[in-house]
Amino acid sequence: MKAGRGSMRTAVLLLTVPLACLTGCGNEEARFPNRDNFTATTNDYLAQRGHVCLAKYAWPITVAAGSREPDAQQMPVLEKLGLVTGRDVVSAAAQPPAREYALTEAGRKYYLHVPVVVRTTTQTITHSGDFCAATLSLDRLIGWDPPQTRDGRTATSLLFTYRIAPEPWAAAPEVLQAFPLLARAIQREGTMQVRLGVHLTRHGWVADELDEH
Repeated sequence: MKAGRGSMRTAVLLLTVPLACLTGCGNEEARFPNRDNFTATTNDYLAQRGHVCLAKYAWPITVAAGSREPDAQQMPVLEKLGLVTGRDVVSAAAQPPAREYALTEAGRKYYLHVPVVVRTTTQTITHSGDFCAATLSLDRLIGWDPPQTRDGRTATSLLFTYRIAPEPWAAAPEVLQAFPLLARAIQREGTMQVRLGVHLTRHGWVADELDEH
């Protein structure tokens, strides 16, 4: 039996309504402050920004002779590993000799062009990239604060522990000695608690840092 145009239109409407409901319901469910949604938010954040980096934002890096800055110890270690190459340079007449370090082809693989936000009590600085040594993933979502709404913005903070995957060179004893913060991050895998600020959007919860760029 052949259906009329009215019947076909009704069928199309019956198909369209459930699909629209599924889309709407899916977005609405993503807005709930629950473990599943916050786990997804944390995973999304770590997939984009879960890098353990060494605060080496701008290259080349110049180290003055006799310097006691961290670079004076760290750059020779990276040079020994073939990640940077150094050359002696002479600055202005009043300045001491120095050594300039640049990333090698192997080292450039670990320089990620991902924004890095550094906050202090007086300012917020965004760097365009950093030299990174490990990648984080979610270990366990511990919990979250009750969401609060202020000035039309609903926000909370999550607390989680992480798993860490160092680059092969990053686990070398001389690297861990030269970069104590990296060593600490590796040692405290699964126990160090990290706090992540998130806020609610029409599509669900998003890490504050991801929404700043």
